[in-house]
Amino acid sequence: MNSAATKKEISVEDLTVHITEEIHVRAGLEDTFAALLEQIGEGNSLPDGTPMPMKIEARPGGRWYRDLGDDNGHFWGNVQAIKRPTLLEICGPLFMSYAAVSNLQYRLSKVDGGTLIKFHHIALGLIPDEHREGMGKGWKHIHEKVRQRAEGKQAASFKR
Repeated sequence: MNSAATKKEISVEDLTVHITEEIHVRAGLEDTFAALLEQIGEGNSLPDGTPMPMKIEARPGGRWYRDLGDDNGHFWGNVQAIKRPTLLEICGPLFMSYAAVSNLQYRLSKVDGGTLIKFHHIALGLIPDEHREGMGKGWKHIHEKVRQRAEGKQAASFKR
């Protein structure tokens, strides 16, 4: 049998994922950035509401990981760049326990009525279809929680 005949042609599209999202938040830059760090940290949860707290060391080179206790856990990435309150970049495997790497980018800017978050996730690797399909839903869930958390902070600051 000719081994060339059994090989599947793999395209760049088969090896990459590119997700972008814009999130409009009715809160200031500082509250929104703080909400982002809280949500992807200790406040993280799955779309079904199950808590999935993470740790983020919000400094260049800092780790982003899931701490299961007793030195067990899952490494998700490293902070590549942070410029409070306008930029957070993380690179690493994220939730993927296979040959893949990701770059996450959160760019925050002040706009009329609050803050605009521009999110980009670019991944490269052998990513199974079921993970590709779930990524967009997962990010939308996280970003909605960031928006709710930031807008809640904004409302709380008006009540003081």
